Amino acid sequence: MAWFLNFYQCARCRRRWADQWSYVCDDDCPHCGARHMAPFDAEELTTLIEAAGQEFVVLWSPETAEHDPDYRELGRFPSRRKALEFLSPAVDLSLRPGREFQVARPANSQPHILSSWPAGA
Repeated sequence: MAWFLNFYQCARCRRRWADQWSYVCDDDCPHCGARHMAPFDAEELTTLIEAAGQEFVVLWSPETAEHDPDYRELGRFPSRRKALEFLSPAVDLSLRPGREFQVARPANSQPHILSSWPAGA
């Protein structure tokens, strides 16, 4: 399932807010209570790259996420460019549960992907 950061502006009080949801959907204004405000923009957050010390971590929100993104670590990379390459269209994020995966690498280097799908995911 995708994960989104939706941006809203209330038609009644004109105030803005943002909220995360598993889809682009209407929300009620937290300021005045006006109902069913449609987002004016949304940022897709299903996959993220976060800096962690000297590495860049690729995170993914699985299809099972409902009320929070439940991010899973897909791998750690020595550069943001390598993490972006991993997320290129050639990578299939719908691998079957229980299947391990790793990024192609030179024969003399260590793998950067250490994760496998947890059972039942």
